[in-house]
Amino acid sequence: YPSRSITSPVVPQGSKKSVCSLLARLFAHTHWLLWLMALAGVLQAAEPAREAWLNDWRTTNAVWRGVQLSVSDDRAAETLAGQLPKLATLGVNALVIEVDYNFAFDSHPELRLGRVLTKEGAAKLGKACRDQGIRPIPLFNCLGHQSWSQTTFPLLVKYPELDETPGKFEGNKDIYCRSWCPQHPEVNRIVFALLDEMIEAFGADALHAGMDEVFLIVFEHCSRCKGGDPAKLFAKAVNDLHAHLVGQRKVEMLIWGDRLLEAKTTGYGKWEASENGTHPAIDLVPKDIIVCDWHYEKMDEYRSVPLLLEKGFRVWPSGWKNVEATEALIDAAQQHRNERMLGHLCTTWGAVGIPQMAEWPPIVAAMKKWAK
Repeated sequence: YPSRSITSPVVPQGSKKSVCSLLARLFAHTHWLLWLMALAGVLQAAEPAREAWLNDWRTTNAVWRGVQLSVSDDRAAETLAGQLPKLATLGVNALVIEVDYNFAFDSHPELRLGRVLTKEGAAKLGKACRDQGIRPIPLFNCLGHQSWSQTTFPLLVKYPELDETPGKFEGNKDIYCRSWCPQHPEVNRIVFALLDEMIEAFGADALHAGMDEVFLIVFEHCSRCKGGDPAKLFAKAVNDLHAHLVGQRKVEMLIWGDRLLEAKTTGYGKWEASENGTHPAIDLVPKDIIVCDWHYEKMDEYRSVPLLLEKGFRVWPSGWKNVEATEALIDAAQQHRNERMLGHLCTTWGAVGIPQMAEWPPIVAAMKKWAK
C-alpha cells in the first residue's frame, strides 16, 4: 500500500469503476492464494503426525484384520463412527470404506451422486478411525464398475466420450457394468482430481482403486482400444494410477486381484479370475501394490494365494458372508504365511448393516482365526 507521502496517481473519472473492479479481483485472488498457502502449511505440518501414526500402526499390527463396507453420506459415517469401539474391541484394525461418487467433490461437483459424504464428514470419520487404532482406506472404483444394473454412474453420464463402449448397450442391457476407456487422454486428469480430494479429506495414507470384474476392455467400438492387448491395457490403467497414487501422492495402492488371475489355471470362474485376457498383466504392474484376493465360496485349495505371493505382491485375502468359506480361505492363507501375507479382509457388500457388523458371524470368525 502506498504511504501518504507518495502522491497518488490521477485516475480518469471514467476509469475509476474499472480500476475498482480490477482491485477487487486482485484482492479475491490474493485471498485465495493466502488461503491455499495456509492450507498447504496445515497439510505439511500434519504430515509428520500422520507418518508417525502410520509407523506406529504398522509396528503394532503385524496382521491386517479388515472390513470393507460402503459409506454414502454423513449419516452413514456417523453411524459407523459410533460402532468403531466395538469393531476395535473385536480386533478390526483396518476399514476399506467404499465411497465412489457419493462424495462432495469440488473439482468436479457435476460428478456427485445423490446424497454425499462431505469432506468434513470424511475428515471426522478418518480421525475417529485413527483414534481407535483403525486404518481408514477409502475405495473408489476405477476402470470398471462404472454402472450398476440400469444406472450409469456420473463420470460416463457427464462425459460419455470417456466410455469404452460409447453409444452402445442402451440401459446397460446385456452387460454386467460399464468401463471407462483407459486410453482416453482426459480420463486420468478428471479421475486423479477425484482421488486427490478423497485422500485429503480422509487424511488417508492408502487408497483402494477397485479394478475388479472388468469385462469391457479392448472393445471393438472404441477407436483407441480396438485390436489392443487386454493385458497391456489393463496394466496401463493400473500403472497410471500407481504413478499418481504411489509416485506422486506417496500413498499405498490396493486393488482387487481377479483380473490378474487366469481362470483356467487357477480353477476359478470368470468373476474371481479372468477369461478375457487380462491375466498376463500380473507381470506388468508394480509389485508394491496390495492385491485383495477375493473368494467367496469354500474350495479345496486357493491357488491364487501362493501364486500372488510368488510374484512378489503383498496379499490380503478377502472373503464374504459364507463362514465356512471365510475360515477355509484363512486356513489357506495361514499355510503360506510370510511377511507379505497381510491377514484377512471381510467384505460385506450390503449383506449386513453397519450397526450389526461387530456381531456378524463372518467378521467374528475371521477376527478369531487371525487372533491366534
